[in-house]
Amino acid sequence: MRLTVEHRTHYRFSPSARYVVQSLKLTPSQFDGQKVVRWSIKAEGCVINSEFIDGNGDTISTLTASGPIDSVNVVVSGEVETIDTAGVLRGHKERAFPAVFLRSTPVTKSSAAIRKMAAKVEKKTSAANLLERAHSLSAAVSDAVAYVPGSTHVHTTAADALADGQGVCQDHAHVMISAARHLGIPARYVSGYLFADQDGKSHEASHAWAELYLPELGWVGFDPANRCCPTDYYIRLGSGLDAQGATPIRGVHTGGANENLDVTVIVAQSQQ
Repeated sequence: MRLTVEHRTHYRFSPSARYVVQSLKLTPSQFDGQKVVRWSIKAEGCVINSEFIDGNGDTISTLTASGPIDSVNVVVSGEVETIDTAGVLRGHKERAFPAVFLRSTPVTKSSAAIRKMAAKVEKKTSAANLLERAHSLSAAVSDAVAYVPGSTHVHTTAADALADGQGVCQDHAHVMISAARHLGIPARYVSGYLFADQDGKSHEASHAWAELYLPELGWVGFDPANRCCPTDYYIRLGSGLDAQGATPIRGVHTGGANENLDVTVIVAQSQQ
């Protein structure tokens, strides 16, 4: 499948910022499941350079802008050819050891409820079949956390989302990551785009899911929010220990104490 993306992120500063620097994880991953046909990242009045590939195999660019500057408008556009690999991340080059992703973070710290859910999955599955265990864990998260847009915020923890029984894709990923790590399975957060779910229903174009490391297969993606593994409807951008580590844009600025943010993402199927 060929998917086109238009992703605009508009920051407004009041008063004007004196200097802005951002780390951009906005370039699609390179692996067997997707190929970039064309891609561009632009921001008028800003400099984007210093591109490199980090230990996770993700492409990072750096944006800088000298003020006084009232706004930064980051525009991403491109086209990606995707292939359904049943969620398996084949051909992705990275240097980080999977064990790195056993480390917990404040938002993925387990709770008694998360550990109880993980224990139930562990009891009904075999350690000899980690793929089955991972699928069962994803299903358990889907059952426990209803998808309710706007019900949580960027700082909601996995423990809070499970306790509330509702959340968005970020929360589903955090809960699954927390439970998987409790069971000794390396797990990480993945950011990207989604054209539609497998039922063809429209969905938020900016999306997130989890990847678990299974020795027999390598990294495998699971999307509890849609009860599936990533397909050719998905575009993978990058990964991290949690949402903060995988966020497409993160940065700091001096001056401009008040910051307003608008984001629009459109993902469509190419007519070619």
